[in-house]
Amino acid sequence: MFQSPHAMPVQHLEPKCFPLCTCTHLVSTQIPRPLFRSSSEAHHTTNRHRPTKRVRKSRVSTPSFRKPAPTPLLSNRNPRPRTKLQALDQVVDDLEASRANGVTIDVGIFAAVLEACYELRAFDQGVRVHRLIPTNLLRRNVGLSSKLLRLYAASGRASDAHEVFDQMSKRDASAFAWNSLISGYAELGQYEDALALYFQMEEDGVEPDRYTFPRVLKACAGIGSIRIGEAVHRHAVRTGFVYDCFVLNSLVDMYAKCGDIVQARKVFDKMRSRDLVSWNTMLTGYIHHGLLVEAVDLFHRMLQDGFRPDSVAISTILTGIPSLKLGRQVHGWVFRLGFEWTLSIANSLIVVYSNHGMLDKSRWIFDNMAERDVVSWNAIISAHSKLPHAVSYYEQMEKADVLPDCITFVSLLSTLAHLGLVKDGERWFSRMREKYGIEPSMEHYACMVNLYGRRGMIDEAYAMIVKRMEFEAGPTVWGALLHACYVHGNVEIGEVAAEKLFELEPDSEHNYVLLIRIYEKAGRLDDVEKMRMMLVERGLELETC
Repeated sequence: MFQSPHAMPVQHLEPKCFPLCTCTHLVSTQIPRPLFRSSSEAHHTTNRHRPTKRVRKSRVSTPSFRKPAPTPLLSNRNPRPRTKLQALDQVVDDLEASRANGVTIDVGIFAAVLEACYELRAFDQGVRVHRLIPTNLLRRNVGLSSKLLRLYAASGRASDAHEVFDQMSKRDASAFAWNSLISGYAELGQYEDALALYFQMEEDGVEPDRYTFPRVLKACAGIGSIRIGEAVHRHAVRTGFVYDCFVLNSLVDMYAKCGDIVQARKVFDKMRSRDLVSWNTMLTGYIHHGLLVEAVDLFHRMLQDGFRPDSVAISTILTGIPSLKLGRQVHGWVFRLGFEWTLSIANSLIVVYSNHGMLDKSRWIFDNMAERDVVSWNAIISAHSKLPHAVSYYEQMEKADVLPDCITFVSLLSTLAHLGLVKDGERWFSRMREKYGIEPSMEHYACMVNLYGRRGMIDEAYAMIVKRMEFEAGPTVWGALLHACYVHGNVEIGEVAAEKLFELEPDSEHNYVLLIRIYEKAGRLDDVEKMRMMLVERGLELETC
């Protein structure tokens, strides 16, 4: 920006406030433009397309005016900020300097900067702005406090958001603040808190809007409470929002996730108008309920009604299809729609064909992808999880500078277990944390127990659980150990693993059967009979024993 030589220091500005226009550009522009141009530049721009003609020079001298000086808040910095985030950071720096010099900042400035922080997800800068806002101003200005509350809620700082909410003097004026806080709790998975706030909102007589119900319905789906969901549905009817597409899409999603797919379809069928989200939500509901025929029929109807499904809808249906015939049918639709090489769809096609043993087809799709992400590499590595090719693909992934994630290492460790490469498995398990900062999950420990167990290293597998795990082992880990004990005939550790599994999965017949077979291989027939009696007492079947 142009720096005027006449720019005054901040402390000499009168009146002591900054105009709103100084930071509204942050949301809409990449690089701040100069506020002023030279007169020659302006003349050149204005007359660029005019025919030239001679003009007699006037003897009257043109008065010279001093160029207006920009406020210090907009003064140039060296180097000029190149991104929105850098520009925002510079503005916050100037605000802090101005407050330190006793300059009163207009409420509009605070509002605009908080809006920019929210749009850019610049949460740290938002906290800095909060420190500059006078407490009494924040308490009495509901618009300003609502923006701050929304910023905290979006950043996952629900406690800070609720503190701002509690200090608001006129929070019942609109649903905006309530919606923001409900949304913040729902995004964090604190569904009970979100619903409690909704009930308080109802009790205080605050009128909901079209954004209230989707957030509340998400919380209902999160805890699986169809009873509360139905009550919210009735509230939407009473307040006239039952015909709003945004609300209806959320109702379809809530009913589907709470297990009532029939009611979800009823809401869907009664919709006066549907958008792409409506179709995708209903389609996802069918897939999650295993209703694949209905999902394919709905997908076909979606095409007939003139909706061009997006990659989310297509990937959803591809991922859920168990039939190769249906998978090929959808692939044909994808090809005709021109979506075949969309990243998410290509990834899903790799999974579809690999699930049916068509690795050549999976490799062909992978090799012809214009771009690949970590999901692409995970899909192709997982497709070859029982073959040495998986290790080769992982090495190619590293050479391509694609960072692996936790799923990558589950597939890689599973491959090494199948190949019996214990030393390689130990090396990659350590490297996962040391090089990539990925903390081992339950699945990773299960892979390592399986790795040791397949090679008959039962003591090492048991030590991995009791000495190296930093949290309580789950059924997948103990199950891998029990199976290894069955294969290699280790009765002592097998009994320990079985006892743990009986606590974690008391109704799983499979664990009892494995222990019975371990006793049978060891010739401990009395223990076999005791286990059979235990099965009968617990009402479990004996046919598979």
